[in-house]
Amino acid sequence: MALIFSKIGIIGGGISGLAAAKQLSEHNPIVFEATDSIGGVWKHSSFRTTKLQTPRCDYEFSDYPWPLRDNTSFPTYTEILDYLNSYAKHFDLFKFINFNSKVVEIRLAKSKDPMSDSLNNPSTLLSSGKPVWEVAVQTSGSTAIQWYGFEFIVMCMGKYGDVPIIPKYGMNKGPEVFKGKVMHSQEYSKLNPEESFQLLKGKKVVVVGYKKSGIDLAVECAEANQGEEGKACTMVVRTSHWIVPHYSIWGLPFYLFYSTRFSQFLHARPNQGTLKTLLCMLLSPARKAASKIIESYLLWKLPLVKYGLKPDHPFEEDYASCQMAILPESFFHEADKGKINFKRASNWWFWEGGIEFEDNTKLEADVVLLATGYDGKKKLRDVLPEPFRSFLEFPSGMMPLYRGTIHPFIPNMGFMGYVESVSNLQTSEIRCKWLARLVGGKFKLPSMEKMLEQITTEMEIMKNTTRFYKRTCISTFSINHNDEICEEMGWNSWRKKSWLAEAFSPYNSQDYQDQI
Repeated sequence: MALIFSKIGIIGGGISGLAAAKQLSEHNPIVFEATDSIGGVWKHSSFRTTKLQTPRCDYEFSDYPWPLRDNTSFPTYTEILDYLNSYAKHFDLFKFINFNSKVVEIRLAKSKDPMSDSLNNPSTLLSSGKPVWEVAVQTSGSTAIQWYGFEFIVMCMGKYGDVPIIPKYGMNKGPEVFKGKVMHSQEYSKLNPEESFQLLKGKKVVVVGYKKSGIDLAVECAEANQGEEGKACTMVVRTSHWIVPHYSIWGLPFYLFYSTRFSQFLHARPNQGTLKTLLCMLLSPARKAASKIIESYLLWKLPLVKYGLKPDHPFEEDYASCQMAILPESFFHEADKGKINFKRASNWWFWEGGIEFEDNTKLEADVVLLATGYDGKKKLRDVLPEPFRSFLEFPSGMMPLYRGTIHPFIPNMGFMGYVESVSNLQTSEIRCKWLARLVGGKFKLPSMEKMLEQITTEMEIMKNTTRFYKRTCISTFSINHNDEICEEMGWNSWRKKSWLAEAFSPYNSQDYQDQI
């Protein structure tokens, strides 16, 4: 079959895919979306009660503000989907998207040397007119494979959704011995509201996991079991993380603690030099004090001690690893009513009537919901050829990406959606702007040695800041991260109108509008 050639290929139609399509639109990219709609996890992995975790003004594209952006309520997932569809229509992005088009294989073009200098310098790439990568695409309802050729590929397949992480069990201790129903949160998200309600109503439900998905599942279970005949839901909690009811701490806006240039000055960041490193060490008591202030408020505001949910680690470690979850308003209200119970356990397994724990206690269950996360890298490994798929592995568990985008050993390919921060949308958009200018030849990548040095430095900072470092999270140095991106693009890194605003105002997407 003939090879269809285009300069830019984008895999995935979620937030990162849309941002990449917008920023690379001058190259007429082809976007492959495996489903029939845009939205990524917001479309395909959300529950009835799923809401955004940040204020809407912190989760918007720089050139497309939310309507009523100062509304302090958290948007529902349907509101977010409406916003994304409106964005795509406004910038005419649908013309680039091939829906129901699943990428099943990627291979290096036969005529290419994977280690040649030209392939490892995308700044001169789009003048060659020859494909570097060949992509196999299968359309829904068809067994036929169509091959495409691209000079550059942007991988926007995302970390969440599609590939659930299922716990491993010993012999005769897995779901096969359980007489009830076992379902991962991914499968649950496919149910419509009536189906999910009927699954939970009048059932003894166990939710495994205590992050955002698990908390939302427990609330939906409680809502389906109101009244005297309703059954309680039990959450199995291995590691308790700090949860936050709203973005206000003792009457102060939360951003003052972590999201201003002044507050992030207290934290380690890449390329800060000897003097700033020394100052950071001297100011460590102030950093620890900020964490303690937040912890004291959360322990006062929430019944964490009552339910045995007080974390054993500082709040800062959850924030630095993007583990912080915003709490649904009714969560502890339902716990106080007896509709949500908690069981702390490191290990558990199935028996025919439910699940069993290492302390020899058993919990009866009709339904077990696994909120155990997703394996985003497996999606990449399944389509990338060797040796490139092996380059994704790293002892720390984090993907080694320069500027969270370029792998030094994988030529002519960018990765979006694998770095987390307070606002993943803003993080993806600014790196898409950076990538578009890199591909367009506006600047060049540093040497491979410099890229590896930067990657290693960022990883060491994350590793030294939090024990939960097996995810790439830049929350404590996001402003510095964006500063360096701006400098490489030739932009001013300080984006505010005054020194006072620079020091104490939070940064959001609006601060990174295109600089003429």
